Amino acid sequence: MAALALPLLMAAGFAVLGSVRPSSPLPLVIWHGMGDTCCNPLSMGAIKKMVETKIPGIYVLSLEIGNSLTEDMKNSFFLNINRQVEQVCELLSKDLKLQNGYNAIGFSQGGQFLRAVAQRCPSPPMFNLISIGGQHQGVYGFPRCPGERSLFCNWIRKMLHVGAYSEVIQEHLVQAQYWHDPLNEEQYRNSSIFLADINQERKLNESYRRNLMALKTFVLVKFLKDSMVEPAESEWFGFYRPGQSKEIISLQESSLYTEDRLGLKEMDKAGQLVFLACDGDHLQFSKDWFYDNVLPFLQ
Repeated sequence: MAALALPLLMAAGFAVLGSVRPSSPLPLVIWHGMGDTCCNPLSMGAIKKMVETKIPGIYVLSLEIGNSLTEDMKNSFFLNINRQVEQVCELLSKDLKLQNGYNAIGFSQGGQFLRAVAQRCPSPPMFNLISIGGQHQGVYGFPRCPGERSLFCNWIRKMLHVGAYSEVIQEHLVQAQYWHDPLNEEQYRNSSIFLADINQERKLNESYRRNLMALKTFVLVKFLKDSMVEPAESEWFGFYRPGQSKEIISLQESSLYTEDRLGLKEMDKAGQLVFLACDGDHLQFSKDWFYDNVLPFLQ
């Protein structure tokens, strides 16, 4: 979630599409995580350079939300996610280099933000979405905080809940917009201005389902030693069983899957949904792991 040094990362996109020459690589769009920026030389900037070096001629767009790196970082905390998604959708629609489609990689919260782009803005088309450590069922805890194993963490969690769903906090604090309280599911559904919407927790939006299912592949990467995301299973659409905060259920056990509000069940059966695990902490993976596990989906 926070900006991390991401050593030895690399990504790429290839495709043969319509009138695009077979030798032309499919463009790549990248969205960073909380507290990071589009061009941090230790993270997104390094990734962009590596991709461009390994795939000559590729167009890589690392999203900058704002008019400066300072604004970009601040907006990852304080700019309403819905407005961020609107800005990105407008940017992508006007970028002539993306009109035949693109691949996308979202890091941490950038994963669920790019999913919202796929669901809300099908033009230009997104082909493959790689979510690396994205919190698709939200979070219910603090970075590096052990949750109910600590009375202190539990107290902070309750304090956040008091204000997380207030109109002011929802409007101005990004992380509150994907705060998911399993003890108060009704309030979450009624008050969450972002996550509850893209997860179809309220009125069903058929276009969200149709647009997400249009992806060729949706890859979900979970970090097995993640100390930043609680629960880490959210990176695979898992979460706490409603009504308590101890037992965690998988995507396949959830109503999101059984009711298939997003089309994930159909995508899973069709082989469009891919679950990858990385034996590391949040956003920590090697170049070799990335080459072996992620790169094939972008070629």
